[in-house]
Amino acid sequence: MSNTELFPETPEKSSALKPLELYIFMDPLNSQCWELQAIIRKLQIEYGHYFSMQIVLSTKLTNLNSIGKTSIIDVDNLSHPVLASVAVKAAELQGKRAGNRFLHKMQEYLLLKTKDVSCYSILLEIAGEAELDQEEFKRDFHSVHTAKAFQCDLQITREMEVNEVPSIVFFNECIEDEGVKVSGLYPYNVYQTILQEMLGTKSLNKQNPPSMDELFSRYSTLATREIASIYNISEQTAERELKKQMLQQKLERISLAEDTLWKLK
Repeated sequence: MSNTELFPETPEKSSALKPLELYIFMDPLNSQCWELQAIIRKLQIEYGHYFSMQIVLSTKLTNLNSIGKTSIIDVDNLSHPVLASVAVKAAELQGKRAGNRFLHKMQEYLLLKTKDVSCYSILLEIAGEAELDQEEFKRDFHSVHTAKAFQCDLQITREMEVNEVPSIVFFNECIEDEGVKVSGLYPYNVYQTILQEMLGTKSLNKQNPPSMDELFSRYSTLATREIASIYNISEQTAERELKKQMLQQKLERISLAEDTLWKLK
């Protein structure tokens, strides 16, 4: 199981004494998981004082079964969908920040460079770009510790009967209560409503968003529509503000087919 910094928490929100815990199941190769990232970030910003999170890396069982009798930790040149998740576990052995950098670089390779991040050689390249110790990454990728860590995530996936990614399972403080499982991707207000119902309150105490400088220090790459959603402004207004940041040499603009990404310089 992994509690990565893909969704980093600010120090004042990192207390363990939170009424809810969210288990977030994701596969790095699933595009909807990256879409869920934006929703989770907004939930963190507005209501992160109510919940802690555990990120569980998962993959389709058919992906695992298709490996057959081949061991994923003994074959250097293997290209397989499961390798992306294994690589994240290996990167995390160099620390949470290293795992965070690796995940962000993987996202860039997948969405911006359209590289095949299920290929071992590309994963090594990503490790280098993320400033990981590549020799250590190679050893960890093939180590029993990484295999066991990933197997632990898969066991949690099975125990919670999660058959689809992305999924979120919400738990409250009462260990006797069953969790609320939400499979698939839904609009932001659905998750907001579940938080409210799990807390048993008529209204949630919504926190104000941080400054744009602080936001980009937490999440180095964000989309225009994500910024607009966080600040509850139009995409046109968000675009104008982001262009100001770009002119000040703070941000880099990356144009995609369906959206525009802004990256901290």
